[in-house]
Amino acid sequence: MKSKLSRRKFITCSVVGSLAAGAACEAVAAESAAQGGGAKPQGTLPKGKIAGLEISRLMLGTNIITGHMHGRELRYLNDLSLRYNTDARILETFALSEANGIDTFMTHHEPRVMRLLKQHRSATGGKMKLIVAPEPKARTVEDYKRVVQELVDAGADGIYVHGATTDPMMAKGKIDLVVQFVEIIKATGLPTGAGCHWLDSLKALEAAKAPCDFYVKTIHHHHYPTAPKKEEISTPWRELPPVYWCSNPEETVAFMKTVEKPWIGFKVMAAGAIPPRDAFRYAYASGADFILAGMFDFQVAEDAAIAGEVLAKLPKRDRPWRG
Repeated sequence: MKSKLSRRKFITCSVVGSLAAGAACEAVAAESAAQGGGAKPQGTLPKGKIAGLEISRLMLGTNIITGHMHGRELRYLNDLSLRYNTDARILETFALSEANGIDTFMTHHEPRVMRLLKQHRSATGGKMKLIVAPEPKARTVEDYKRVVQELVDAGADGIYVHGATTDPMMAKGKIDLVVQFVEIIKATGLPTGAGCHWLDSLKALEAAKAPCDFYVKTIHHHHYPTAPKKEEISTPWRELPPVYWCSNPEETVAFMKTVEKPWIGFKVMAAGAIPPRDAFRYAYASGADFILAGMFDFQVAEDAAIAGEVLAKLPKRDRPWRG
């Protein structure tokens, strides 16, 4: 199934301010979503398993949908993505993803996208799986138990501790609390994970023998225009130039060779700075078992095809497939 929104239509729908243009865009998106939801996938992607849950090796990320664009100094991009990604268009994105073999959506506990995924599943027969993290604002054991149960009730297929929770707590020496959060998730019986940008967070979780079934860790190289020079790296990640979300890719790759749990790589394109083919190849070759990619509806088919081609031609990896 091909997307009915070209790049030209994207610009028209996003920038033209008239009500007529907006209504036309809504109609196109709604029609495409209605035709795509629950349809038999026309494309397939290789899959792997995490604690028995079978998922595609390319997953749909959330930041473009939820308006967290990480657009360097271009602060308007968050508003632009939110205005473009109407409810109908998000439903279209779910449908297009499934039609192209992407069967899992990974997000945080955001009410709007949770509602829309429920609608995709119930109203159109969509089968999109959900791996979700409690909102990073949940910082106490009581809050975490409550939110985790809400996610279970909402139909989560897997739950993980968000990196924006893990890293700050680890920096404050609160590893015991992070492990408690992991244990709360583990008690649900669902696949359980922890995310991080900072490699030291992952190392600490491994050393503490936290009962994680998988890890969610940033991975991207530093060969793009706004990447940092070695002497410019002073924090685990940085949002303004020089920008990066994986401060030490070589060390990350080396350490992950010692980790036997599945690895979901994220920020693989450094928030759009690295072309998909280059980014996907680097992440998979570096040892990631699955990767996240934030995608507009018009990017889904191309990115899925690229992932399939990269995986088909990938040479033998130093790190065995762990999922």
